[in-house]
Amino acid sequence: MPTPARTSALRPLHPANLAKSRLRPPLVQQVEIKVNDPLDHTAPAILHAPPESDTQKANGAAVVLISGAGGGTSGPGGIYPSLADKFAALLGIPCVRLDYRRPARNTYCTPDVLASLDYLDRHFGSSRFVVVGWSFGGSPCFTVAAREPKRVVGVVTVASQTADTDGILKLSPRPLLLLHGTGDTTLSPRCSHNLYRAYGDDPRGSRTLRLFEGDNHGLTRNATEAEQLIFEFAARVLGFSPDSEEAAENLTGDTQQRVQQMHEGHDLENGERL
Repeated sequence: MPTPARTSALRPLHPANLAKSRLRPPLVQQVEIKVNDPLDHTAPAILHAPPESDTQKANGAAVVLISGAGGGTSGPGGIYPSLADKFAALLGIPCVRLDYRRPARNTYCTPDVLASLDYLDRHFGSSRFVVVGWSFGGSPCFTVAAREPKRVVGVVTVASQTADTDGILKLSPRPLLLLHGTGDTTLSPRCSHNLYRAYGDDPRGSRTLRLFEGDNHGLTRNATEAEQLIFEFAARVLGFSPDSEEAAENLTGDTQQRVQQMHEGHDLENGERL
């Protein structure tokens, strides 16, 4: 039987210093996303909705953030809560921080991501998605992108694995952003190099590989820059022109606070480490 959804343990909902930022607080709540597959269960998630729901402003855009082999909701360097708040507050689009029912098993994690697209479509009319995955999360990202060529318009991975990523062969010409630390001892930066090559040379496509010298598996030393790169990539792909200054604001804190947030979000479990 699948592990029961753990929404009561989904933390943190907000970055620690959100109240000190210039952002209007988005509407954040724990949700259970129904997954229609043989397990017939729900995936736990945290939804960040714009302060004022305006589906016309969002223009069908949404973002889904997923973590690694242990599941979790804080993401690499603890950037997901801050990133999700910025999507909702600065761009006015909904964002889901998705946990898994059965982490590290793409057979089950892929339906979880697909269900999150359906959830956002049902509640916000979302039809164009950027999916972001850390570590193991690259696998369901590429698998879903291959299955949903019209709905998934762009993919971002941070320190992605290469196992079960054949979906990347069907991604081009949709844009791809790959981030990786050269000091990663969990998944070598060669993984992202290989994914960059696997994307292919279609002149219509757009692929970017950004390496962070000496940084670890969670990019904790360069998390603010990584967050900004992801935000600006997703905004551009979804048709928005963000305020770069606000996008660059550090809402999470120093490296120690980021690591703590990853522990609180259950991201450093099941073999995931820095």
